[in-house]
Amino acid sequence: MCLLANYTSAQSSFEQVRPRIVVTADPELDDNNSLIRFLLYSSDLQIEGLVYASSQFHWKGDGKGTKWAVPGREYSRFGLNLCPCASWRWSKDERFIHDAVAAYAKVYPNLKVHNPNFPDPKVLKSKIRYGNIDFDGDVSKDSPGSGLIKSLMLDDKPGPLFITAWGGQSTIARALKSIQEQYEYTVQWEAIKKKISHKVVLLPSGDQDDTYALYIKPNWPGIDYRQFRGGPNYGYGAQLGAKGEDAVYLTASWMKENVSKQGPLGALYRVWGDGKQMVKDDKLDFFGLAGYTNEQLKQMGYVVWMPVQEKGSWLGEGDNHTFMNMLGNGLRAFEVGSYGGWGGRETGNKEGMNFSLSDTSTNALATTLSTLNSQLNRSAKELAYPNFFPLAQRDFAARLKWSVTPKYTNANHEPVVKIEGPLQVVASAGDKIRLNGAVSDPDGDAVSINWWQFQVGSYPDKVDISNPNQAQVEVLIPKDAKGGQTIHLVLEATDQGAPALTKYQRVIITIKDK
Repeated sequence: MCLLANYTSAQSSFEQVRPRIVVTADPELDDNNSLIRFLLYSSDLQIEGLVYASSQFHWKGDGKGTKWAVPGREYSRFGLNLCPCASWRWSKDERFIHDAVAAYAKVYPNLKVHNPNFPDPKVLKSKIRYGNIDFDGDVSKDSPGSGLIKSLMLDDKPGPLFITAWGGQSTIARALKSIQEQYEYTVQWEAIKKKISHKVVLLPSGDQDDTYALYIKPNWPGIDYRQFRGGPNYGYGAQLGAKGEDAVYLTASWMKENVSKQGPLGALYRVWGDGKQMVKDDKLDFFGLAGYTNEQLKQMGYVVWMPVQEKGSWLGEGDNHTFMNMLGNGLRAFEVGSYGGWGGRETGNKEGMNFSLSDTSTNALATTLSTLNSQLNRSAKELAYPNFFPLAQRDFAARLKWSVTPKYTNANHEPVVKIEGPLQVVASAGDKIRLNGAVSDPDGDAVSINWWQFQVGSYPDKVDISNPNQAQVEVLIPKDAKGGQTIHLVLEATDQGAPALTKYQRVIITIKDK
């Protein structure tokens, strides 16, 4: 029996939801790089805040000479013993977020040509705040950043509020603590706590100052805390052991052509041996130096915790996994943590990773770096997870090209992908479902089509898809599928432009109870 799907949702496949999102970031150089990529996807998002944060790796100090130290932190490893100290790896008048937005402003006229949804740089600038940056893990007082986040948590705008933590979570924790202090002993408290627990989604890059473990989790256990795994490795050392299909996108030649040469944002992006330091004389930041061996750098006093790479090659964007699932590429990965996308998927482990290492050797840190990468990026084979890295890199390159291209016809753009009808489907075991896709390309390029099963649904086995390279397919729902189980199918379209770009639509089939 062949039947059209029984649709249970009025959601159109052509709608693009733009998630509300706040970035909190410390001045680590890979945060700088992640921020540049993030701004190039601001067309897909509603950016509500760009907030400076501290972490155990970076904090400003209070400017009064107050000394600070927490046992087991970075400054007490490798035989450094540099704290208690008045600040740690924080540049005077730190402005890396301001600098990225300023570079975005220079290329905004070009970006608007290619996508009218890019926000005005004045709007982005108005969202910048300094958070709880004096000391790592300090939630003792409000800050402009925590105040902004508090107001967003309490507002009545619909939908979730996504908050990333690229550094520590003290600014986020302070916003929550301020709400608790204001309302805990009022008749409004239970309603406010319930509202925020349902509204806020935290997107962490580990627990870098222990404030999640010490305050957020015990006091706000209902908040959705998404730790993504299984996706591409965007972090430091991605080129170490990278598969051949990924390695080409990490080389100096590819980075120079597609990133470093591409205007103000490309110039701001950090690569190996670029002559830059986030903080002058920082002995843990040797990445900008070129022409030295690992041993020579050690003799110069640097803590070499990762082997030197080719000048101009990939350095790192270690916080990408927190926002790559927010993108409007059609995978709808932001809707539910387990759906998965270009940032990986949530697998049920809510624990924050522990960055408080006790072993002070360089080899131990390198081992730990490898372990953390493994935790965040389990093999595609283990999770049956697609390799999205080449697609993400080509898309990044295309957007950087937009930033320096004032004419629409001189750059490539993603295909347009549509599944006719809503994206939520109900079917019975044994049914044959017909799905109709429509694909076009704004540049007139030829487009290849592929339907595939994204095995993140609760039905554990594969389903049969007829003619997966055609716009219209039939899907046989297995007879052993049980009521309530889900099957995720993706229509993927890739154009033949330069670089080749990919867009998707995902449809989710829910099995009807018998």
